[in-house]
Amino acid sequence: MDLNFSLETPPLVGTEGQQEISAEQNLIIIGGGPAGFTAALYAARAALNPLVLVGPAPGGQAATTEKMENYPGFPEGIGGQGLATLIQEQAEGFGANLLFDEVTKVDFSARPFQITTYDREYTAKTVIIATGAKPRRMGVPGEDRFIGRGVSFCATCDGFFCRDKTVVVVGGGDSAMDESMFLAKFAKKIYIVHRRSELRATKQLQDRAFAHPKVEFILNTVVDEVLGENNVTGVKLRCIDTGETSVLPTDGVFVYIGLNPNTRLFEGQLTLDDQGYIVTDKRQQTNIPGVFAAGDVQDPDFRQVVIAAGTGAAAAIAAEHFLAEHG
Repeated sequence: MDLNFSLETPPLVGTEGQQEISAEQNLIIIGGGPAGFTAALYAARAALNPLVLVGPAPGGQAATTEKMENYPGFPEGIGGQGLATLIQEQAEGFGANLLFDEVTKVDFSARPFQITTYDREYTAKTVIIATGAKPRRMGVPGEDRFIGRGVSFCATCDGFFCRDKTVVVVGGGDSAMDESMFLAKFAKKIYIVHRRSELRATKQLQDRAFAHPKVEFILNTVVDEVLGENNVTGVKLRCIDTGETSVLPTDGVFVYIGLNPNTRLFEGQLTLDDQGYIVTDKRQQTNIPGVFAAGDVQDPDFRQVVIAAGTGAAAAIAAEHFLAEHG
């Protein structure tokens, strides 16, 4: 597709239905999670008038977390969606423009960079990529077939449908423990299946899960298949140590085994590591001058909202400096 276009294209209407959005932008931020919204906040305060193309998942992965107890400034905790909304409103208050449109193609071969969405084409002097990551799948028979019919990657979204039912949570990290505690509000029984003998979750979350009367752990075990006819009825389990298999009846399977970065749009243009994450320097700069990345899309290690927000701020400051130097 030819990305050259006329700048005479009629302007789109902004977030509040009042402000016109130009096709030419100083800074476009791709993604609307904590990293993207924090970048927008810092960029807006620097009078860059950033445009945030929010994409299909406002709030990012944070939006699926019912309660975060480790984000600074909220001693009683705060919901992930609520936090993202607060940052969004703060950014808009300083002049950031938000559009709930999704980027379909980018061209970073020359400045200004070209960004194509479903509705419009833009040019940008600088770009911050904050597209985040999506849940990793187990890759076993039955998983894809039963998505929406018992297989889920979001307890906050689907936990209500598990009232008085038995569910399996796959994973041993913070997300698996946190979402298990949310499911415990509805489910009558929760089995946490983890492939190792020890969990990766923080001690506080582990202690809470081990102490909960509805939770039972099945360690050194993997799910080999999701079973059912019209809906999930069970999972086939395999013990790592012995190879022995068994069937565990269940009404639902919630999968929390990690994330895959949303970087397909940037393959062949940006340097990615062997896991597909965007490689950046300490200033969030990619291999293309003027293109920066922040949040989970470039962080395979920490995956914390506070760190995503920090990298978003750093990327915005770096973009401001870049624009000051290069016009």
